Amino acid sequence: MATELKVGLVGARRSAGFLGALGANPHTQVVAVCDVSEEAARATAQKCGEGVQTFNDCEQMLDKAGLDMLVVGTPMQFHVPHSVAALVRGVNVMSEVTAATSIDECRWLAAAAKRSKAKYMMAENYTYMRGNVLVRAMVEAGVFGEVYFAEGEYIHELSALHHYPDGRPTWRYFWQVGVNGCTYPTHSLGPCLQWVKERVERVSCIGTGRWTDPEHAMEDTVLMLCKTRSGKLIKIRVDMISRRPHAMTNYALQGTTGAYESARAAGEKHRVWLKDFCTNANEWRELREFEEQFLPEFWKHPPEAAVKAGHGGGDYFEVADFVDAILANRQPPIGVHEALDMTLPGLVSQESIRREGEWVSVPDSRGW
Repeated sequence: MATELKVGLVGARRSAGFLGALGANPHTQVVAVCDVSEEAARATAQKCGEGVQTFNDCEQMLDKAGLDMLVVGTPMQFHVPHSVAALVRGVNVMSEVTAATSIDECRWLAAAAKRSKAKYMMAENYTYMRGNVLVRAMVEAGVFGEVYFAEGEYIHELSALHHYPDGRPTWRYFWQVGVNGCTYPTHSLGPCLQWVKERVERVSCIGTGRWTDPEHAMEDTVLMLCKTRSGKLIKIRVDMISRRPHAMTNYALQGTTGAYESARAAGEKHRVWLKDFCTNANEWRELREFEEQFLPEFWKHPPEAAVKAGHGGGDYFEVADFVDAILANRQPPIGVHEALDMTLPGLVSQESIRREGEWVSVPDSRGW
């Protein structure tokens, strides 16, 4: 593999968010952009410099542009078709979330990744955010003891994105709020899985009913309870309908010797209680006090490009990790099975909510 990877982008609008990270990486060069909108493809290509090709068909780009790596930033119902198309051609794939929109698609993706010489990574950027990275490092250092509960909330009012200005429905109308269940879990579930360190084996999903926009299949707030092999509990809340300010990065963690709660409102701070660091059972300390001791070096002094990158630096670091995995021929940190660990519980939740919260088993892609 050449030390400079030729990169193609499919889905010009979202993929453009990775241009800063790709441009700052010495091993990547964007050579092609694909979008069904020729205008959008040209606009993104112009940001990349001269000589970047544009396409309106992803398979044509894969066949003609000589790519080493594809960034999939299309609407979620196209993630698997575009990822599989690249993998069967031996092109490495970094795909936006979620990995798939059905269990069958998960099977197709896992099979394609297994057969391909190329690598697959899901771009779950919330796992790379500074606070989540720090908590993970502290979990691995053992300061929380045995983690047995984690919680994540993704509350993101999206009504302005459900329709185009002329009133036509966008893909989100059908594929996000048009499906009942925990349809977009990975931003919340991803960090929790890295803290709990066990995959979800079964889920129970319930909702509030439809109060804000009764036309949508998705209920206003959906709760997904997840149980792991050893009985650990993860609680995920997704709400993309209720009229309220965003709160997309709410998290909590409980272990045998410590607890973590993220800031939930303006003026609050991320806080931890740790048996070995706090003087009494009711003392909270700010999470940032532990950065010097536990924060990984790559986040202590991030380059300017990382600070400017989207999703709290997540876009920068996930690109860097994936490129390093390709060049070193090692598995990416969020490979196909980790991606499906974050995706499959949400897909199974759709069956659980139909059964009014009945517990439903989550398949393990490693056994397929």
